[in-house]
Amino acid sequence: MKLPTAQQQLFETAPPPWEIDDAECRWIATLVLPTGPDQEFDYLVPDELRPRLDVGQRVRAPLGRGDRAVVGYCVRLEHRPVGRRPLKAIREVIDERSLLSSAMIRLTRWMAEHYLCPLGQVLEAVVPAGVRGKAGTKLTTFLSLAPEVAGRIKEVTTGLKLSKKQAEILRYLAASPEPVTPVQLAHRVGCTQGPISKLRRKGLLSSRTSRLHRRQLAGPPAEREDNLQLNDDQQGALDAILEPLRARRHETILLHGVTGSGKTEVYIRAIQEVVSYGRQAIVLVPEISLTPQTRQRFRSRFGRVAVLHSHLTDAERHGEWQEIARGEVPVVVGARSAIFAPTPQLGLIILDEEHESSFKQDSAPRYHAREVALRRASAENVPLVLGSATPSLESWHRGATGQYRLVSMPRRIFDRPLPSVIHIDLRNETRDHVASGAISRPLHAAMKAALDDGGQVILLLNRRGFATHIQCAACGHVVRCPHCDIALTHHREGSIALCHYCDHEIPAPTNCPQCQFMGIRYSGLGTQKLEAEVRARFPDYGSLRMDTDTMQAPGSHERALAAFRSGEVQILLGTQMIAKGLDFPNVTLVGVVNADTALHLPDFRSAERTFQLLVQVAGRTGRGPKGGRVLVQTFSPDHAAIRAALRHDYATFAAEELPHRRELAYPPFGHMSRLVIRSPQEAHAREFAAHLGTLITQCLARHEAAARVLGPAPAPIAKLRGQHRFQLQVQGDDADAIRAALREATQDVASPDGVQWIIDVDPLDML
Repeated sequence: MKLPTAQQQLFETAPPPWEIDDAECRWIATLVLPTGPDQEFDYLVPDELRPRLDVGQRVRAPLGRGDRAVVGYCVRLEHRPVGRRPLKAIREVIDERSLLSSAMIRLTRWMAEHYLCPLGQVLEAVVPAGVRGKAGTKLTTFLSLAPEVAGRIKEVTTGLKLSKKQAEILRYLAASPEPVTPVQLAHRVGCTQGPISKLRRKGLLSSRTSRLHRRQLAGPPAEREDNLQLNDDQQGALDAILEPLRARRHETILLHGVTGSGKTEVYIRAIQEVVSYGRQAIVLVPEISLTPQTRQRFRSRFGRVAVLHSHLTDAERHGEWQEIARGEVPVVVGARSAIFAPTPQLGLIILDEEHESSFKQDSAPRYHAREVALRRASAENVPLVLGSATPSLESWHRGATGQYRLVSMPRRIFDRPLPSVIHIDLRNETRDHVASGAISRPLHAAMKAALDDGGQVILLLNRRGFATHIQCAACGHVVRCPHCDIALTHHREGSIALCHYCDHEIPAPTNCPQCQFMGIRYSGLGTQKLEAEVRARFPDYGSLRMDTDTMQAPGSHERALAAFRSGEVQILLGTQMIAKGLDFPNVTLVGVVNADTALHLPDFRSAERTFQLLVQVAGRTGRGPKGGRVLVQTFSPDHAAIRAALRHDYATFAAEELPHRRELAYPPFGHMSRLVIRSPQEAHAREFAAHLGTLITQCLARHEAAARVLGPAPAPIAKLRGQHRFQLQVQGDDADAIRAALREATQDVASPDGVQWIIDVDPLDML
């Protein structure tokens, strides 16, 4: 027996209360639900709700046979014939104004199509939870003159023998351009609530309620900063941006500028032009770059700047969102979700450090802010600027093939030289038995010289914790997480062993859990152990560790950088969060403790990420008159990525890496989607992954797509948070055909109980 579809279940309920003529036109709203069926539903708009309803608002409507009340987004509003099928009516309009413009709804439709994600899920991701929940607002009463009183103030005051204060209240409201709250009215007239209440009881005042945002007191305005003098490279880059900006046309400009070349000043000057036209700019930066230094730089030029990032409360985010939507803020600076900022007059989009992996969302919808920015900029006919010293190979290839306009800034400002980069071969240190700890003899000597000369030092180690694994010397047992296929990391603070994936925690063992041997070893190197070594070797200098373990408290990131900037701290050590976006002229030495931490991971982007990290951290030095240098400790000095990084040579790295990508049809020469299937039962995950692989292969053949399916195979991290993980990779030349095949293969598939799966289009995380 064929079951009724969700659409039939929704509408084929009770007979209509009246006969509907096919030719009768009514207002019909098309709704998309945030959760539930991935389809659109039509509802009648009652006459009393029509003036309040617009596209982009949320409404409450009945769903299913039981008329369960659900919330849906209105994505279309039409005046058209109803037809003979009875439609249910919307019950309530939730939002006072649209949360999404028509252009933003078109963008979300593209995202749903491109990333194979339900449209309702995309809509929920685009509109922040604080905006949906009206966080930081309260219902407030606003007062104005009753219509019959307007224009008759003198007649009313004399005829009704009103008191002096009551008459003054009426005169104030007659002159006020907008309604005011009772508290505001009492304050401005200088009275209590008594005379106001009497006027309301007499019907002389009209009142309405609305939600008013409770804005927190803003901080002191930033000190005004003048424009800096541009060099020839900066001026050329600015001219390249202003050309499409003034022509009001879209163009994507890839700004390849070495670290310290002055890209931010170019951004600011371009934004000034945008603001002079009465338009708005969106600047996307990696989350870690949202430092006080970044915010201060923009606020010193533009005054009011909206900042959107993950550390805002719902109320703060709602307040920023409302001001942006009203056009009151010329510049929006934020992390990836700021690409959805509701700017009514968008004029320019900038992605700084466009290569950063943090621009890719790791939960549904798994969008990449760069691709969404490209789509939005094209749709709204504005320029898009992608800036980086180490562009992603995808963007570099697009620039080289003419899809983007490639603009180079090969020199630092003031013609300062790029720092010299020297490698230290750790194989020699180990072979000669001179290694004593994480800091080699050459790096120790360089640190001492820099500190004695009054400079500051940055040390990069992209591994948290004290020891990266705990192993028994007798039986070889490694203490692992019971929920993940990962060795536990020893953290000296609290004497714990911690899983960095699921946060499973146990007391640090003193003997082997397997054979009870007392000589268990804490091996490997993390930032905690490096910090202990630095303090032992340089006790006379202040040191500070920055990683996710030490930077959890609100404001900790800002306080740490302020201490380093003031000179209170001379040695800053940490993970990749210290490698980017920092500008400290007194840093004369950067040490990379181990350049190989990500080099040999099972990920085709591992070489690219290693190169980018080394070049970015090297760029933190040599920014002042003292100059600077970089020492890189590595066991792989002959690797192409490390050789190119030592020379700051992006072009050579790209020329060596891209042929490998082409040979294996990896991006940018091919398109990839990854499916991850997980279950507490390994066999269930494996079997369902094989079933999906068969369906996808069949659909690819029907679509005649030149693509291949790799797998199923265990994921590189085969067990995570108690779930066994298998993966499929789909690679090919035709992205549209691959998406169509994946959509068809997965549209009606039902996974067994306990089995979950996701599709990641254009994945960055391959683990």
